[in-house]
Amino acid sequence: MLIVKHIKDLQKRLQSDNFTIGFVPTMGALHQGHISLIMQSKAENQLTVCSIFVNPTQFNDKKDFDKYPITIEKDIEKLSLAGTDILFLPELEEMYPEGLDEQKQYDIGYLDTVLDGKFRPGHFNGVSMIVHKLLNAVKPTNLYMGEKDFQQCLVVKHLIEQKKLPVHLITCPTLRESNGLAMSSRNTRLSDQGRVKASTIFDCLTYIKTHQTESEFAELQAYCLAKLTHAGFEPEYLLLADADNLHLIDSFEHANNKVVLVAAKLEGVRLIDNMRM
Repeated sequence: MLIVKHIKDLQKRLQSDNFTIGFVPTMGALHQGHISLIMQSKAENQLTVCSIFVNPTQFNDKKDFDKYPITIEKDIEKLSLAGTDILFLPELEEMYPEGLDEQKQYDIGYLDTVLDGKFRPGHFNGVSMIVHKLLNAVKPTNLYMGEKDFQQCLVVKHLIEQKKLPVHLITCPTLRESNGLAMSSRNTRLSDQGRVKASTIFDCLTYIKTHQTESEFAELQAYCLAKLTHAGFEPEYLLLADADNLHLIDSFEHANNKVVLVAAKLEGVRLIDNMRM
Protein backbone atom coordinates (compact mmCIF):
# COMPACT_ATOMS: atom_id res chain seq x y z
CA MET A 1 0.00 0.00 0.00
CA LEU A 2 1.29 3.41 -1.01
CA ILE A 3 0.89 6.23 1.54
CA VAL A 4 0.61 9.72 0.03
CA LYS A 5 0.39 12.98 1.98
CA HIS A 6 0.20 15.62 -0.74
CA ILE A 7 -2.47 16.20 -3.39
CA LYS A 8 0.03 16.81 -6.19
CA ASP A 9 1.76 13.50 -5.47
CA LEU A 10 -1.58 11.71 -5.27
CA GLN A 11 -2.77 13.11 -8.59
CA LYS A 12 0.54 12.34 -10.27
CA ARG A 13 0.20 8.72 -9.17
CA LEU A 14 -3.46 8.43 -10.16
CA GLN A 15 -3.17 10.20 -13.49
CA SER A 16 -0.38 7.89 -14.56
CA ASP A 17 -2.81 4.97 -14.49
CA ASN A 18 -5.93 4.87 -16.63
CA PHE A 19 -7.85 2.86 -14.05
CA THR A 20 -11.32 2.98 -12.55
CA ILE A 21 -10.87 4.39 -9.06
CA GLY A 22 -12.93 3.54 -5.99
CA PHE A 23 -12.68 6.00 -3.10
CA VAL A 24 -13.49 5.54 0.60
CA PRO A 25 -13.16 8.77 2.63
CA THR A 26 -12.78 8.24 6.40
CA MET A 27 -11.75 10.03 9.57
CA GLY A 28 -9.80 7.02 10.79
CA ALA A 29 -10.43 4.88 13.88
CA LEU A 30 -11.35 2.25 11.32
CA HIS A 31 -13.67 -0.67 12.01
CA GLN A 32 -15.10 -3.52 9.95
CA GLY A 33 -17.71 -1.22 8.46
CA HIS A 34 -14.97 0.83 6.82
CA ILE A 35 -13.19 -2.31 5.67
CA SER A 36 -16.40 -3.57 4.04
CA LEU A 37 -16.42 -0.39 1.94
CA ILE A 38 -12.81 -1.05 0.95
CA MET A 39 -13.67 -4.61 -0.06
CA GLN A 40 -16.63 -3.53 -2.16
CA SER A 41 -14.48 -0.90 -3.87
CA LYS A 42 -11.82 -3.50 -4.60
CA ALA A 43 -14.43 -5.78 -6.16
CA GLU A 44 -15.78 -3.04 -8.42
CA ASN A 45 -12.71 -0.96 -9.34
CA GLN A 46 -9.16 -1.44 -10.55
CA LEU A 47 -7.72 0.90 -7.93
CA THR A 48 -8.93 1.63 -4.39
CA VAL A 49 -8.02 4.81 -2.52
CA CYS A 50 -8.84 5.47 1.13
CA SER A 51 -8.35 8.79 2.89
CA ILE A 52 -7.91 9.43 6.59
CA PHE A 53 -8.49 13.02 7.66
CA VAL A 54 -10.22 14.21 10.81
CA ASN A 55 -11.99 17.24 9.38
CA PRO A 56 -12.29 20.06 11.94
CA THR A 57 -14.88 22.06 9.99
CA GLN A 58 -17.60 19.42 10.44
CA PHE A 59 -17.40 19.44 14.24
CA ASN A 60 -19.78 21.99 15.71
CA ASP A 61 -18.53 20.97 19.17
CA LYS A 62 -14.76 21.46 19.67
CA LYS A 63 -14.78 19.01 22.60
CA ASP A 64 -16.13 16.34 20.24
CA PHE A 65 -13.30 17.08 17.82
CA ASP A 66 -10.69 16.92 20.58
CA LYS A 67 -12.02 13.55 21.78
CA TYR A 68 -12.26 11.94 18.34
CA PRO A 69 -10.26 8.67 18.49
CA ILE A 70 -6.94 8.61 16.61
CA THR A 71 -5.57 5.13 15.85
CA ILE A 72 -3.45 5.75 12.77
CA GLU A 73 -1.00 2.85 13.16
CA LYS A 74 -3.81 0.33 13.56
CA ASP A 75 -5.66 1.96 10.67
CA ILE A 76 -2.68 1.60 8.35
CA GLU A 77 -2.35 -2.06 9.28
CA LYS A 78 -6.05 -2.73 8.63
CA LEU A 79 -6.01 -0.96 5.27
CA SER A 80 -2.86 -2.77 4.20
CA LEU A 81 -4.32 -6.18 5.14
CA ALA A 82 -7.51 -5.32 3.23
CA GLY A 83 -5.49 -4.68 0.09
CA THR A 84 -5.98 -0.92 -0.19
CA ASP A 85 -3.87 0.46 -3.03
CA ILE A 86 -3.35 4.03 -1.82
CA LEU A 87 -3.86 5.74 1.53
CA PHE A 88 -4.21 9.51 1.25
CA LEU A 89 -3.09 10.89 4.62
CA PRO A 90 -3.01 14.69 4.40
CA GLU A 91 -2.14 17.19 7.10
CA LEU A 92 -4.50 20.05 7.96
CA GLU A 93 -2.50 22.55 5.89
CA GLU A 94 -2.80 20.35 2.81
CA MET A 95 -6.60 20.36 2.85
CA TYR A 96 -7.02 23.93 4.14
CA PRO A 97 -4.05 25.90 2.75
CA GLU A 98 -6.11 29.09 3.11
CA GLY A 99 -6.71 28.36 6.80
CA LEU A 100 -9.92 27.48 8.62
CA ASP A 101 -11.26 31.04 8.72
CA GLU A 102 -11.96 31.19 4.99
CA GLN A 103 -14.75 28.62 4.71
CA LYS A 104 -16.79 28.20 1.55
CA GLN A 105 -20.54 28.13 2.06
CA TYR A 106 -22.62 25.44 0.38
CA ASP A 107 -26.30 25.53 -0.52
CA ILE A 108 -27.49 22.40 1.27
CA GLY A 109 -31.14 23.40 1.32
CA TYR A 110 -33.76 21.48 3.29
CA LEU A 111 -31.29 18.81 4.44
CA ASP A 112 -29.53 21.43 6.55
CA THR A 113 -32.69 22.24 8.53
CA VAL A 114 -33.72 18.86 9.95
CA LEU A 115 -32.27 16.03 12.06
CA ASP A 116 -28.47 16.42 12.21
CA GLY A 117 -28.73 19.60 10.16
CA LYS A 118 -30.83 21.10 12.95
CA PHE A 119 -28.94 19.67 15.92
CA ARG A 120 -25.42 20.17 14.49
CA PRO A 121 -25.42 23.63 12.85
CA GLY A 122 -22.62 23.99 10.33
CA HIS A 123 -21.88 20.26 10.32
CA PHE A 124 -23.03 19.52 6.79
CA ASN A 125 -21.35 22.59 5.37
CA GLY A 126 -18.10 21.20 6.77
CA VAL A 127 -18.90 17.77 5.33
CA SER A 128 -19.66 19.27 1.91
CA MET A 129 -16.48 21.30 1.97
CA ILE A 130 -14.12 18.41 2.77
CA VAL A 131 -15.85 15.90 0.48
CA HIS A 132 -15.67 18.41 -2.37
CA LYS A 133 -11.96 18.93 -1.71
CA LEU A 134 -11.29 15.19 -1.52
CA LEU A 135 -13.24 14.41 -4.68
CA ASN A 136 -11.32 17.10 -6.54
CA ALA A 137 -8.06 15.58 -5.26
CA VAL A 138 -8.81 11.91 -5.96
CA LYS A 139 -11.18 12.28 -8.96
CA PRO A 140 -12.67 8.82 -8.35
CA THR A 141 -14.99 6.83 -10.56
CA ASN A 142 -17.00 5.58 -7.59
CA LEU A 143 -17.44 6.96 -4.07
CA TYR A 144 -18.34 4.54 -1.26
CA MET A 145 -20.17 5.62 1.91
CA GLY A 146 -22.01 3.75 4.64
CA GLU A 147 -25.77 4.09 5.10
CA LYS A 148 -25.38 4.48 8.85
CA ASP A 149 -24.76 8.15 8.04
CA PHE A 150 -28.04 8.28 6.11
CA GLN A 151 -28.43 12.05 6.03
CA GLN A 152 -24.78 12.58 5.18
CA CYS A 153 -25.17 10.31 2.15
CA LEU A 154 -28.06 12.46 0.90
CA VAL A 155 -26.04 15.63 1.50
CA VAL A 156 -23.15 14.23 -0.54
CA LYS A 157 -25.58 13.11 -3.27
CA HIS A 158 -26.91 16.69 -3.36
CA LEU A 159 -23.34 18.04 -3.55
CA ILE A 160 -22.47 15.76 -6.48
CA GLU A 161 -25.60 16.78 -8.38
CA GLN A 162 -25.26 20.48 -7.58
CA LYS A 163 -21.58 20.70 -8.56
CA LYS A 164 -22.02 18.24 -11.47
CA LEU A 165 -19.14 16.12 -10.20
CA PRO A 166 -18.26 13.11 -12.40
CA VAL A 167 -18.51 10.47 -9.68
CA HIS A 168 -21.02 7.74 -8.82
CA LEU A 169 -22.07 7.55 -5.16
CA ILE A 170 -22.57 4.02 -3.85
CA THR A 171 -24.15 3.68 -0.40
CA CYS A 172 -23.50 0.43 1.44
CA PRO A 173 -25.49 -1.28 4.22
CA THR A 174 -24.77 -0.55 7.88
CA LEU A 175 -22.59 -3.15 9.57
CA ARG A 176 -23.51 -4.00 13.15
CA GLU A 177 -22.00 -5.57 16.22
CA SER A 178 -23.44 -8.89 17.40
CA ASN A 179 -25.88 -7.02 19.68
CA GLY A 180 -27.13 -4.82 16.83
CA LEU A 181 -25.12 -1.69 17.68
CA ALA A 182 -24.18 0.08 14.45
CA MET A 183 -20.41 0.02 13.98
CA SER A 184 -18.94 3.48 14.56
CA SER A 185 -15.59 4.97 15.45
CA ARG A 186 -17.31 6.71 18.35
CA ASN A 187 -18.17 3.35 19.95
CA THR A 188 -14.57 3.15 21.21
CA ARG A 189 -15.39 5.98 23.61
CA LEU A 190 -18.10 3.93 25.33
CA SER A 191 -17.43 1.82 28.40
CA ASP A 192 -18.04 -1.94 28.17
CA GLN A 193 -21.34 -1.42 29.96
CA GLY A 194 -22.15 1.46 27.63
CA ARG A 195 -21.61 -0.70 24.54
CA VAL A 196 -24.12 -3.18 25.95
CA LYS A 197 -26.65 -0.42 26.72
CA ALA A 198 -26.11 1.13 23.28
CA SER A 199 -27.85 -1.83 21.64
CA THR A 200 -31.10 -0.29 22.94
CA ILE A 201 -31.05 1.96 19.85
CA PHE A 202 -31.18 -1.07 17.54
CA ASP A 203 -33.84 -2.68 19.74
CA CYS A 204 -36.02 0.42 19.39
CA LEU A 205 -35.62 0.64 15.62
CA THR A 206 -36.45 -3.05 15.29
CA TYR A 207 -39.49 -2.63 17.55
CA ILE A 208 -40.82 0.20 15.39
CA LYS A 209 -40.28 -1.78 12.19
CA THR A 210 -42.01 -4.85 13.66
CA HIS A 211 -45.05 -2.92 14.91
CA GLN A 212 -45.47 -0.38 12.09
CA THR A 213 -48.56 -2.09 10.67
CA GLU A 214 -50.43 -2.24 13.96
CA SER A 215 -49.58 1.02 15.75
CA GLU A 216 -49.33 4.72 14.93
CA PHE A 217 -45.83 6.13 14.70
CA ALA A 218 -46.43 8.63 17.52
CA GLU A 219 -47.25 5.78 19.89
CA LEU A 220 -44.15 3.79 18.92
CA GLN A 221 -42.02 6.94 19.07
CA ALA A 222 -43.16 7.76 22.61
CA TYR A 223 -42.52 4.19 23.79
CA CYS A 224 -39.00 4.11 22.32
CA LEU A 225 -38.01 7.57 23.59
CA ALA A 226 -39.05 6.46 27.09
CA LYS A 227 -37.10 3.21 26.67
CA LEU A 228 -33.96 5.11 25.59
CA THR A 229 -34.25 7.58 28.47
CA HIS A 230 -34.73 4.74 30.96
CA ALA A 231 -31.56 3.08 29.62
CA GLY A 232 -29.55 6.23 30.33
CA PHE A 233 -29.65 7.95 26.92
CA GLU A 234 -30.26 11.62 26.23
CA PRO A 235 -32.33 11.41 23.02
CA GLU A 236 -32.08 14.26 20.51
CA TYR A 237 -34.54 12.93 17.96
CA LEU A 238 -36.33 9.80 16.85
CA LEU A 239 -38.25 10.65 13.69
CA LEU A 240 -39.91 9.12 10.65
CA ALA A 241 -39.01 10.49 7.23
CA ASP A 242 -39.33 9.91 3.52
CA ALA A 243 -36.11 8.06 2.71
CA ASP A 244 -35.77 9.78 -0.66
CA ASN A 245 -35.56 13.34 0.66
CA LEU A 246 -35.83 13.19 4.49
CA HIS A 247 -39.06 15.17 4.55
CA LEU A 248 -40.48 14.39 7.98
CA ILE A 249 -43.75 12.48 8.09
CA ASP A 250 -46.00 11.48 10.99
CA SER A 251 -47.58 8.37 9.54
CA PHE A 252 -46.30 5.18 7.96
CA GLU A 253 -48.87 5.73 5.19
CA HIS A 254 -47.39 9.03 3.97
CA ALA A 255 -44.50 7.57 1.94
CA ASN A 256 -43.65 4.34 0.18
CA ASN A 257 -39.94 4.58 0.99
CA LYS A 258 -39.59 5.31 4.70
CA VAL A 259 -36.79 5.48 7.26
CA VAL A 260 -36.68 6.02 11.02
CA LEU A 261 -33.66 7.99 12.19
CA VAL A 262 -32.38 8.42 15.73
CA ALA A 263 -29.70 10.39 17.54
CA ALA A 264 -29.01 10.07 21.24
CA LYS A 265 -26.14 10.62 23.67
CA LEU A 266 -24.87 7.92 26.00
CA GLU A 267 -21.96 8.51 28.38
CA GLY A 268 -21.44 11.81 26.56
CA VAL A 269 -21.02 10.04 23.22
CA ARG A 270 -23.41 11.02 20.43
CA LEU A 271 -24.69 7.96 18.55
CA ILE A 272 -26.80 7.93 15.38
CA ASP A 273 -28.57 5.10 13.60
CA ASN A 274 -31.42 4.49 11.20
CA MET A 275 -33.55 1.70 9.78
CA ARG A 276 -35.62 1.52 6.64
CA MET A 277 -39.21 0.57 7.25
